[in-house]
Amino acid sequence: MPQLQRPTGTSLSEINIVPLVDVVLVLLVIFMIAAPLLQSGIEVELPKTRTVREITEERLVITIDRAQRVYLGNEPVRLRELGDRIRQRMQDPAQQAVFIRCDETVPFGSWATVVDELRQAGIENISVVTEPISARPRRQ
Repeated sequence: MPQLQRPTGTSLSEINIVPLVDVVLVLLVIFMIAAPLLQSGIEVELPKTRTVREITEERLVITIDRAQRVYLGNEPVRLRELGDRIRQRMQDPAQQAVFIRCDETVPFGSWATVVDELRQAGIENISVVTEPISARPRRQ
């Protein structure tokens, strides 16, 4: 006896999420690779301290590298221009904070000169970026 095919009357009501999962996983891998590159590209070995506080808000960062060059963000800046450049980027220099990243081999005098330039520019809230003692082994 021949069988007649009847339409089932149901439509495809499920969404195929496999392509969506593929795209999300690819984006996740891209962000995992790109995230470390977003940090400041200037190589600095930070001094180690026992008290380190995580900062989540974005602030201006001044970096002093081993060669005692000064950077505002990722761009080099002359020490005498530092105060003017920071005032241009900040709405309220007296209240907003500035971070200083300084290589641990930089003499204190160079660091103090940068801090003095910031104070002369009217910036009072200056924070020093350090690294926890257990974060990296000590190189000899």
